[in-house]
Amino acid sequence: MLGLLALQVLVCNHIRFMGYATPMPYVLFIVWLPLNANRIGNLLWAFVMGLLVDMFSNTPGENAAALTMAAFVQWPLLRAMAPKDSIEDMVPSFKTMGRWNHVRYVVLLTLLHHAAFYLLDNFSFFSPVQTLMAFGASLLFTLVMSFTMESLRNGK
Repeated sequence: MLGLLALQVLVCNHIRFMGYATPMPYVLFIVWLPLNANRIGNLLWAFVMGLLVDMFSNTPGENAAALTMAAFVQWPLLRAMAPKDSIEDMVPSFKTMGRWNHVRYVVLLTLLHHAAFYLLDNFSFFSPVQTLMAFGASLLFTLVMSFTMESLRNGK
């Protein structure tokens, strides 16, 4: 948790690739929660993590709300994507879920998080092109970082 928070606050918050994309690797905090984790605990931890990112990013609760929403949908998504014969204490990864299921899980969870974040960030539809460009570029950048970190985590 602290490593992802430090990466987000110290490095990623200062990146504005082409003026739009800011990677958000702190979403991996929710992605890596095990299948049998306490759901209420997950929501609380997600809120705390989002609130810490908000405090250092000077955003008024956007990260906390988006990450809490991601934690809320994490369990049903993981249940749907995990192999049927998976063990209850499975931690999502390429090895435990299979490559395709894990990619779908990460993409869907990150997509939902980013959609909530950018809707809260802009809170209007007056600049839909800019919002979509920021959303798409940030989503792509975050997914590339996420899969790179996942590969490093698994030792490949």
